[in-house]
Amino acid sequence: MTDYQAARLNMVESQIRPNKVTDPALLEAMLAVPRELFVPSHLRGIAYIDEDIPLGNGRFLMEPMVLGRLLQLAALGPADAVLEIGCGSGYASALMARLAHHVVALEEDSRLAAQAADAFRQLGLKNVSLVHGPLADGYPQRAPYQAILFGGAVATVPPAISAQLAEGGRLLAVLKKGEGMGKGILMTRTGGGLGHRVIFDAGTPFLPGFAPQPSFVF
Repeated sequence: MTDYQAARLNMVESQIRPNKVTDPALLEAMLAVPRELFVPSHLRGIAYIDEDIPLGNGRFLMEPMVLGRLLQLAALGPADAVLEIGCGSGYASALMARLAHHVVALEEDSRLAAQAADAFRQLGLKNVSLVHGPLADGYPQRAPYQAILFGGAVATVPPAISAQLAEGGRLLAVLKKGEGMGKGILMTRTGGGLGHRVIFDAGTPFLPGFAPQPSFVF
């Protein structure tokens, strides 16, 4: 039988801390939230490997190191409202719920939304609102947000979503132009404008609907 508590500790000590994730509250959250609860039952034995785990229908649970680095860049505080675009089975939203005031977990896949809702109930999370709906427009009804996280790689950040970022807010994503490596980026809103910093390399799979559009060559 897998010792999941030991696996969580090993994940933090061998994957997270050595990769420049040092925020104590974030590390505590990653030690506390049972990642195995957010993967298909037949994959729970590999819930803590340092790879993206398939959830079905082209969706993945993000590699722990990549997620940890993005969440550290988010610099979440107890007064922050957060939006996750494509929460999948809900793991990142569950982590952020321990760090922020409120999390809107947006998901369009009904199966994954149901899995996330069940996990949130099991963990007794009261500050996560699961919204079942399309991802492309974000969730302006609760905007502005102090942080926005994409639950997979994107080719571009849609203006309709970045517009939901509050002044001083942080948007975290893995940007990819095609197959192969992408870049973990931090976008910040200052004085109404958006700044953009590339922070690290990441091979995160695309979030369905956010991959590059095919182009025709004549």
